[in-house]
Amino acid sequence: MNTKPTRRRVIAIALAVATAGLPAFAGELVSTDSENLALSGYDPVAYFTQSQPVEGNPDIRLEWQGANWQFASMEHRDLFKGAPEKYAPRYGGFCAGGMSLGRKTVVDPEAWMIVDGKLFMGGSQGAVDYMKKDTDTKIAKADENWKTLGVTN
Repeated sequence: MNTKPTRRRVIAIALAVATAGLPAFAGELVSTDSENLALSGYDPVAYFTQSQPVEGNPDIRLEWQGANWQFASMEHRDLFKGAPEKYAPRYGGFCAGGMSLGRKTVVDPEAWMIVDGKLFMGGSQGAVDYMKKDTDTKIAKADENWKTLGVTN
């Protein structure tokens, strides 16, 4: 019997260890920090328009789904306001890798990817790398988990 752990198993274990002891985020539709900021104040539109994380301006805010979203410019705020589902990260901004494993976990705004025009966040670059392997299957699993975790937990 081969007892050597596979890379997939190692990543899954690392995600589980990294998320152990974190709050369950019961009933939250959007992951927020202690100041009720989504994405720790980063501009969700910038991931699309600038292809990089950009900190939002605290003076340029918009409330959506009970969370405060910050933007680097009024233009970005207006783009988001006109089509929030286009720019908001999937799974309420919770880690896509964690969601594929059935967990709501916090993210690092510097760990992200865009797939088919949708923003996915990761708890770390390792979580993003995990999602990049067999992406379609993991997104399908995360989508299925979000149906219950996004509403009831």
